[in-house]
Amino acid sequence: MRGVSAIDDLLETMARLRGPDGCPWDIEQDHQSLAQCLVDECCELLETIDKLDMDHMREELGDVLLQVVFHAQMAKEKGFFDFDAVAAEINEKLVRRHPHVFGDVKLEGSGQVLAQWDEIKAAEKKNGRKAESVFKSLPPALPSLLFAYDVFKQIRKRTLPVGKSVDLAAIEAMADELDEESAGHILFEIAAACRLKGIDPESALRRFSRRVMKETEELTVAEEVV
Repeated sequence: MRGVSAIDDLLETMARLRGPDGCPWDIEQDHQSLAQCLVDECCELLETIDKLDMDHMREELGDVLLQVVFHAQMAKEKGFFDFDAVAAEINEKLVRRHPHVFGDVKLEGSGQVLAQWDEIKAAEKKNGRKAESVFKSLPPALPSLLFAYDVFKQIRKRTLPVGKSVDLAAIEAMADELDEESAGHILFEIAAACRLKGIDPESALRRFSRRVMKETEELTVAEEVV
């Protein structure tokens, strides 16, 4: 009989921290409140990777894993999914996208592997796994400021429509008066004000940028129908 694994121990610890007699801080958290923690932990992990600092890499990998376990526990409490479902889904994806390892497909070299990966991914999207977007694909882990920057870049470059959340005239007027120093000043003051108000600026900007994308997509579809 298999003994209790370190993963089982971790899942049990997380459940207890979130339980009735657990830690008040852990109990108060939700998916949004932990978003900045995930960004911070990933950045710290990337630093250890850059330095090939294996001892600290092990620690930082654990911190990133904790974020996955934390989010899975909160989802389990709401009846959405649990850690096993997360692990099962990524395992199924790995098997599905590596038919040259788990099937009869024959490939030569990483170039063919990557081409096949893209073909399988495209087929999954076509079959409804992910909805297509009018926006060019953006790295999902892009920091929110660069994410917003690229969203607007695509809007301007492709002359996409914008919804009521965006005032293009106000943006253009601000741009006329903006230089690097004043931009830095404004961004710093916004970040500082968010700190005073208890707002996570990373999550706030990312959610607003996604709202802009949603409005633009809806308007684009409406124009195509007309």
